[in-house]
Amino acid sequence: MKFNSHFALGIVAMITLMSTLVIGAEEETQAHQRQHEVAQRGAAIMPFDLSRTTHVFDDQADGGLQTVTANDLSDTAQIYLIRDHLAELANRFARGNFADQAWLHGLDMPGLAELSADYKKLKITYYVLPNGASLKLASDDPAMVTAIHKYFSAQRSDHAAHGEMMHHH
Repeated sequence: MKFNSHFALGIVAMITLMSTLVIGAEEETQAHQRQHEVAQRGAAIMPFDLSRTTHVFDDQADGGLQTVTANDLSDTAQIYLIRDHLAELANRFARGNFADQAWLHGLDMPGLAELSADYKKLKITYYVLPNGASLKLASDDPAMVTAIHKYFSAQRSDHAAHGEMMHHH
């Protein structure tokens, strides 16, 4: 039997393509696994039902706006739980307490170290919405704005299943 170099190259190309697809699928599976783990840990911290709420982490020029809303405007229980949780977060963040975020997302969560260390440079504002609440993290310090954007990016990635992908500059 005569050796066909084109056939051999075709086999090598096919194997390479298949291994690339497998690696891509593994990375996607790891991302889904992480989102699942974060959702499970989040259920212990967040009093509202992740499947009945929407989370938006919107980058802004001076920081970012986190908005959590009930999917159903008549779901007053979820709305109250959202408001209570975000009000508590506002109080904790104003004192530099990001312990829940570290536990939920990991100590190496992008932006978290900077936010905890320089929390006095943050301006935290809590807003009540008809169907939930928002929390604005802002700063005059460009390094803190960058930290907020990194933190929000990690939030969007970890909560992809329950969030809307918002990213503005």
